[in-house]
Amino acid sequence: MRAVQMRGRSDDNIWLDRRTGWRDQATGCRICVCTPEAEPRLWAQYLDGALRSYRRHGVESVLDFDAIRDGGDTALFFAAHDSDGALVGGTRVVGPLESPEHSHALVEWDGNKGRDAVRRMIANRLPFGVGEFKSAWVDSSGSSRGGLTRALARTALPAMTLLGVQFVMATSAAHVLEQWRSSGGVVAAAVPAAAYPNENYRTKLMWWDRRTLATNAEPQQFKLMCAEDAELSSRIAAATQLMLASTGAG
Repeated sequence: MRAVQMRGRSDDNIWLDRRTGWRDQATGCRICVCTPEAEPRLWAQYLDGALRSYRRHGVESVLDFDAIRDGGDTALFFAAHDSDGALVGGTRVVGPLESPEHSHALVEWDGNKGRDAVRRMIANRLPFGVGEFKSAWVDSSGSSRGGLTRALARTALPAMTLLGVQFVMATSAAHVLEQWRSSGGVVAAAVPAAAYPNENYRTKLMWWDRRTLATNAEPQQFKLMCAEDAELSSRIAAATQLMLASTGAG
């Protein structure tokens, strides 16, 4: 599996000069993917939305806002715009991870049972490539919140394709992860829930494995996910060829 290089500029990633994506037929939202470096204004809007969403639930500290603001650890992010152009949700992806210590999950399980198991799970998957979803949010006032959550859950496959990884992981409250299960994510039942960010929460770990998406995802979700991934790959290839031709490099 070949990764699109997310940093620097080369013939493989000149498409990152602009955002690309697809339209979600269920919600009418436009899902775009880009990098903080390529779209700093959209990145700032995404972070502002995440901060408002997490603050509404009193857990804004988990964002570690000051540490992530510069986008240095974010390989790519997905942003959802409604039919009026308003930003209504998104998520960011870290990776490919180079060591278990680069995963925020170890911070979340610090002082909780299961930290060693989390570390082993990550370490065992590193040779195959691991990405990590972070800072996911959906506008709670939107009428299509449930549909948009399902749309964002389907970004698992595009994230794998763009990063060139076999696995992606996410940590969140169990009831939140339940909504993401539709796209083939599997909660790590062997890992006890962590009391994070405080005793009022029970955070769980979820894994997506590219090899088992067809088995674990809901059939309709898997069908949509594959179609969206194919559309994104096609758009990237076409944009890259066009830009290469315009610069005389093709």
